[in-house]
Amino acid sequence: MRPIMNVNLKLLQVFLLVAEHCSFRSAASAANRSQSAISTQIKQLEGQLGVALFHRTTRSVALTAEGQELVDCVRRALYEVDAGLRKIAEYAELRRGHVSIGCSPTIAGTRLPAVLVAFGREYPAVKLFVEELTSEGLHDRLRKREVDFGIGPVLDEADFVYDRILKEELYALVPRRLFQTIGSTIGFRELLEMPVLLLNPASALRAIIEDAVVQHGLKLSTNYQFAQTQSLISASAAGLGAAILPKIAIPETLHPDLQALRIIDPVITREIAIIMPRGHNLSPAAARLAELLAVMMSDEHRARSPRRKVRD
Repeated sequence: MRPIMNVNLKLLQVFLLVAEHCSFRSAASAANRSQSAISTQIKQLEGQLGVALFHRTTRSVALTAEGQELVDCVRRALYEVDAGLRKIAEYAELRRGHVSIGCSPTIAGTRLPAVLVAFGREYPAVKLFVEELTSEGLHDRLRKREVDFGIGPVLDEADFVYDRILKEELYALVPRRLFQTIGSTIGFRELLEMPVLLLNPASALRAIIEDAVVQHGLKLSTNYQFAQTQSLISASAAGLGAAILPKIAIPETLHPDLQALRIIDPVITREIAIIMPRGHNLSPAAARLAELLAVMMSDEHRARSPRRKVRD
């Protein structure tokens, strides 16, 4: 048995060109080389391997059985080399990249920080830029490609892809002076009988609430609207009305004059997704952050995490 040779990669690439074109002349043209140079390299490769790789006639060039076997082998090898080089390039890009995301304020102020800490530990050189945006502003930034991806409520707009990662129920922060109960729920109709505090119309949460009002033939009374959830919470604590918020935004420690009540009849929910324009491809760094968000913010991950207590 002949010893294994250290065959030059360039010889294999030239061989593959000849095999794909079935012509020394065409292979020479594709490689921008002379036909004699291509022929010499093929003879060199055949000499190293000790077998003929082509049947040559004045009119045609065809692979021998050994040549066909080598074609299959070289294609597999070059594919593996190419895949390996891509992985190395992606790894390098991941280490030195930068990511810009838009995020719903209720997520940015609750779940997002823990994800960013985990990502920063793994990829400390990646620069992260986070912008808190209403749903309207978030979709506008995405259309203009001003952020890599968004994290926010699902709107199901045709131009976007929504990778759903979280579904949660809406709660009401109700001043005790407005509603006395020993339970942990409040009917939607009962809630709307008192002043309601809402986020501004640019937020998806506002749209969800207004849709539920219309669907159930109810009326909504509100004298105040806010841009930030913390302002909503503070206004409710001051007794201005009941604030409607997703469960994720309920403070761990409530003001003593407030109670957090789950809204029922109907139960109202919202879905949070990683949002991208349709057809948009993420950089390696952005893709890794999106993957981490999907894992750490999922319902399954939350179920495994220590639960915080909401005081009634």
